[in-house]
Amino acid sequence: MGSEDSISKKQECKMKYKLKILLLIVLTNILTIFIFAAPKSNFHHPTSRFSQIPVWDTTILLLKLNTTQEELILSRSQITDLQKQLKSSHSLVQQLLNQLNQPPQLNGATKSNFNDLLADLNYEAKLAIGPHKLPLGYNPRMGSDEIFSSVGGGCLKHKHSLSLYMSYKVGEDCPVDDVFAQTLMLKGCEPLPRRRCRPKSPANYIEPTPLPESLWSTPPDSSLIWDPYTCKNYTCLKERRNFPGSYDCKDCFYLQGREKTRWLWDKGGLDFGIDQVLAMKPKGTIRIGLDIGGGSGTFAARMKERNVTIVTTSMNFDGPFNSFIASRGLVPLHVSISQRFPFFENTLDIVHSMHVLSSWIPHTMLEFTLYDIYRILRPGGLFWLDRFFCSGSQLNATYVPMLDRVGFRKLRWNTGMKLDRGVKKNEWYFSALLEKPMT
Repeated sequence: MGSEDSISKKQECKMKYKLKILLLIVLTNILTIFIFAAPKSNFHHPTSRFSQIPVWDTTILLLKLNTTQEELILSRSQITDLQKQLKSSHSLVQQLLNQLNQPPQLNGATKSNFNDLLADLNYEAKLAIGPHKLPLGYNPRMGSDEIFSSVGGGCLKHKHSLSLYMSYKVGEDCPVDDVFAQTLMLKGCEPLPRRRCRPKSPANYIEPTPLPESLWSTPPDSSLIWDPYTCKNYTCLKERRNFPGSYDCKDCFYLQGREKTRWLWDKGGLDFGIDQVLAMKPKGTIRIGLDIGGGSGTFAARMKERNVTIVTTSMNFDGPFNSFIASRGLVPLHVSISQRFPFFENTLDIVHSMHVLSSWIPHTMLEFTLYDIYRILRPGGLFWLDRFFCSGSQLNATYVPMLDRVGFRKLRWNTGMKLDRGVKKNEWYFSALLEKPMT
């Protein structure tokens, strides 16, 4: 009996324990349902994403499902719109690419503006300037189906003078108008337009003197057409050093005088010697260069003797300098100081200028010129600024800072006061040997 009672009590305890567990599970489930089904502040808002849905309320459940379906439909519509926009953008990009591969067309306004620029010009001037259609049509390298002749913008500001310059009979002799052409150049008409006429050849022309004798020989008078002033030939020009009056270079044509000794000796002051300048660089590395405003070409002749090729720019002020330079077997370039130098960047070994680059040039124009010299010099190239003249107040206030801004490195620098009949004035010269940095 005792053992049976004990077993009965154990079974009763187990049953109570199981009932407690079951009751705990039921209470837990009820609490869970209460928590999830409890009303929120936005429970009745049909578009609320975060409201809780009572599992037993099918009406609200359907409402939520409908709202979700509407949102899905709206998203699909937005995706469709985006796809359309992408297709439209792709089409626009394709059209732009096609346009880039087509020859550019001038619109009516642009053509009208260009025609207005050419108005009042004679036929030959208009024909020279262009435009001219390319025979094979559009050229992708040029980006156009037309080509325009190079002509200075100042030409179209002086249409009357330009039309006079372009007045001639096609295929016949050009008028002798060198001075008139230079006047146009100095007005900004540079380069001048090409002409369809032939320059006159000198009468009784003979072959030039062969090199190297030609470097220091005065050419025969028969090789020259020159009559702007009283001196009509080289005989007169080389003797004009004895004439009264002011000339751009009074004794440049007399090769047996001062020209014969220029740049031979280094005097340690303003006058540098060519050999000393060339010695600043490894032998043979100064090969090609430019002389700005080189007079009758003596600097180029000195360099030619040392196997250095120099192109000399010159204007024919007070003399036929370009013709004289060519007669010596040297290369003249008829351009003014205002034109961009016709050389590619980083090409020349040396650039020289004597007197021409000085304070008579407007400051801004001079700075542009110095930057252009820097452009055409190769790294390590030399800029020989020979006898630059200015007032004493300008030297350190204007020109030294200007050269520093351009970026040249000073190798030699000498200054000296200008003497006028033995009297010192507040005018200075400086000679400088500058280098374009290697990096």
